[in-house]
Amino acid sequence: MSIKEDALLLDNQLCFSLYTTSLAMTQLYKPLLEPIGLTYPQYLIMMILWEEDGIGLKDIGARLNQKSGALTPVMKRLEEDGLLQRVRVPDNERQLDIRLTAKGKALKAEAYKVNQCIVESCGVPVDELIELKGTLDKLRASLLKT
Repeated sequence: MSIKEDALLLDNQLCFSLYTTSLAMTQLYKPLLEPIGLTYPQYLIMMILWEEDGIGLKDIGARLNQKSGALTPVMKRLEEDGLLQRVRVPDNERQLDIRLTAKGKALKAEAYKVNQCIVESCGVPVDELIELKGTLDKLRASLLKT
């Protein structure tokens, strides 16, 4: 095979490696999050709120690189489950702040256990995982510039 033909082999594609690794990672989370009643997208939102409670919906969307409208159904479900409140800002009715409830704050301890299981399940030393994350962060930043 020529170099040109090798370039189109599925197993040689960075995008395919990233895609299948992402699928494998989210599948790893699923049984760990189920007992605490969260889906993976909900878990991502909760992590942002555990980091910065009372953040705006638009800010959460920016952190996740998603539009606010795509997050609304996920937020509504979290609110129905009693984990957060969506609060209109008095000065600006168009702005929506997201605040954790006591139940949402308490869930953080359980989520920490999930995080530990994920790290152990990766089968890669923590320092290598940190290095890999740094490389992926650089790649994402570069791709978002284009």
